[in-house]
Amino acid sequence: MSFSVIIVLHNSAADIRRLLPSFAHFPALPRVICVDTCSSDGGVAIARDWGADVVELDGNLGFGAANNAGLALVQDPVTVLLNPDCVLLDDSLPRLAGFAAGEQPSALVAPRLLNLDGTPQRSAHPAPGTRAAYTAALIPPRMLPPPLRHHLEPYRAARPRRVGWAIGACLAARTDVLRRLGPFDAEQFLYGEDLDLCLRAAALGVPTVLHPELRVVHAGGHATSTEPFALKAQRRRAVIAANLGSAALRRDDRAQAITFALRAAVGRDRARNRAQLAALREARGISR
Repeated sequence: MSFSVIIVLHNSAADIRRLLPSFAHFPALPRVICVDTCSSDGGVAIARDWGADVVELDGNLGFGAANNAGLALVQDPVTVLLNPDCVLLDDSLPRLAGFAAGEQPSALVAPRLLNLDGTPQRSAHPAPGTRAAYTAALIPPRMLPPPLRHHLEPYRAARPRRVGWAIGACLAARTDVLRRLGPFDAEQFLYGEDLDLCLRAAALGVPTVLHPELRVVHAGGHATSTEPFALKAQRRRAVIAANLGSAALRRDDRAQAITFALRAAVGRDRARNRAQLAALREARGISR
């Protein structure tokens, strides 16, 4: 089964030096399309020398628009959207493409994302603005039995399952499904593109399915103290309001506020959770 991989580059030379050699795990290489958004670090030359097809955009149009430009060139039946800060451990990527082509031809499929130390990232989530979000905010999921905990924290699941949305560092789908979805809203420049894609897909009957038996390392999943919390809060709120409406947005705001406040109160990443709570309050104030 043939598939194409789209990788968006923006000064990603160090990342693709690690990523591209990890394709050696595959019995046959897929077509790799690297879309460059005005990089200045030599990443384009690295990609070309390795054998990738390279598209050079005139400016930094954003993650979504760059993926859309790459998708326009795909001729294979399945497309994988892959971040440059990923590393492939085994044949999980072609197996993921196989699920997209066969067992789940009308779904977005995602692998388990791992941190550099091998621990699972919080890469799959329930839909925002639901009762599950309230439950997870008020009751520590680790205190719940596995079936309920996996509903609240689906990234921990041991078996394939539908999720509300998944981080877009690695997503696969049939190419025609992605084209029907857009896949991305080109007006969105930064943050929230993956949440928006999964919510729009769900509205059209295209679920997001996590395959935790498939593993991809995602270096960019590590949280830092310099994260743009305010911008992330604004983008999340805009995406939820546009896709799910004001009532869901109010529920998500409350669940997020409870989560950040309780975590800070018990000393769990106190500074980070306080910063996220302040960013949420600021974003709510801006939108009024």
